[in-house]
Formats: sequence, C-alpha cells, structure tokens
Amino acid sequence: MRSQDLTLRERLRALFPGASGRRVKVWIEASRVRVNGVVVRRGDVSVGPGDRVELGPPPPPAFPAPLRLVHEDAHVVVVDKPAGLLTIATASERGRTAHRLLRDWVAAGGRGRIFVVHRLDRETSGLLVFARSPAAKAALQAQFRARTPERVYVARVEGALRGDEGTLAGRLAEDRALRVRPARGQQGREAITRWRVLARGRDSTLAELRLVTGRRGQLRAQLAALGHPIVGDRAYGSRRDPLRRVCLHATRLGFVHPDGRRVVFESPAPAAFRRA
Repeated sequence: MRSQDLTLRERLRALFPGASGRRVKVWIEASRVRVNGVVVRRGDVSVGPGDRVELGPPPPPAFPAPLRLVHEDAHVVVVDKPAGLLTIATASERGRTAHRLLRDWVAAGGRGRIFVVHRLDRETSGLLVFARSPAAKAALQAQFRARTPERVYVARVEGALRGDEGTLAGRLAEDRALRVRPARGQQGREAITRWRVLARGRDSTLAELRLVTGRRGQLRAQLAALGHPIVGDRAYGSRRDPLRRVCLHATRLGFVHPDGRRVVFESPAPAAFRRA
C-alpha cells in the first residue's frame, strides 16, 4: 500500500464521517460499494486518491415469507398464500396476516400502500389479489360484487362424488358462532358452485370447484352439506387429516386488470392433494 492510499473501509469513513464502522461493514457486505465501477466486498482493499468510490442504493426488501409473489405491477399484487395464514387481521390475530406482510413490504420499499380486494380462509391456500391504490381497489371489488372474476379451486373431498360434474346451489347463513351453514327457506344468501371430478381415489375424490358466488366459507359448507367434507376440514365434519391441513387450494384467478386487460393467474394445487 502506498503511503497516500487508504483501505476501502477508511475511505468510506472519510466520505461518510457520520457512519459507524458497523454500518460501513454492512454496506460492503451488501455489495453496495463500488470502486471504479466494480463491486468490492472487502474492506481492507487498498484504494488510491484517484480511485472512484461509490455507495449504491440499498437492496430492495426481500419478499415476505411465507407468501409467494406471482405478479406485481403499478396497480395490483398477486400472491400465493399458504394454508394457516389469515388474509386480514381479526380480533385474535392482528400481526401475522397476508395483508400485514405485504403492507410492511411495500412500505419498506417506499412504494405506497396495499389494499385488500377479497379474502381466502385461513385454512385455504392459493391465489389472492391486492390493489396498489384506492382506484384499483374500487375497480376490482366492483368486479367481485358483479361475480365476473374467474375463481377456481381444487379440493380433495371425502367419499365418491356421484357423477362427473354438477352444481351446488342453495343459501348460506352464519350461526351465532359465526360458522357458515345451509340456511332454510329464503334466509341467508345465495351460494352457487359448479364442480367437476378431476380424479377418483379409493375413499376420496379430487374435484375442481368453480365459484359463481363467493360467500365466506361457501365451498367448505356446501361440500359438507352434500356429505363430502373437504379432507382435513374437521370443523365441517372431515374424519381424515393426512396432510394436517384443509385440502382446498385457489388454483386459478382471472379478472379485468385496472388497465383494461383480461388477466389470468394460476397456482397448481399441492401434489399431495392427489395422494390424500
């Protein structure tokens, strides 16, 4: 090292006198420091008076586990939610939800806000779309109210469904415990689901479920009322739980994007559903 040379660490401390040694170390290890245009990851490297030392911007925040990013643009974020995670906060769980994880992620990147459009049950995995602005939220929620989005699920249900396809139609209501059940007469709200068999097992059926309406708990309540509860759904009478989860997955989601395009996103159901 020539007498006028400094280590990279020393040069950074001279350029940023308010930075601690620990912060300088973090900058270097995060590949934020370039010498003459080249990333340098060692603080003891010698740099001369004529060498150009630059500090780049911090890396973008990591996408929050356990969500999987499917699509992001200026208007929407589409994610794959795991089973066991709430979409939004409840009275008993406010911290760890899909909405909270995404909200903190966009805030950390200085990229505005995130807005809930629709929900999946805690026990259900699969596709969710969130809006990036109030205008996008309003446009998407109007579609959900009009029943125009394509919402397709895959479920493993107990027993053998009769026939290869059909429609479940009735009315659903919440009881005092907020559990969704079939309603009598004209009580409750209309619920319609179209289904078709994908594969048959010895004592269960893999089925595709297409929502016409989107009531809370609709698929779980209707299938249980049919005598074919979803495998693992002990709350609705399932006697088997081989995967230690409700075997219900939102596999396809299509809607009109706020920019006017029709978009469709897909997430394959867990392979274990075929063996459950």
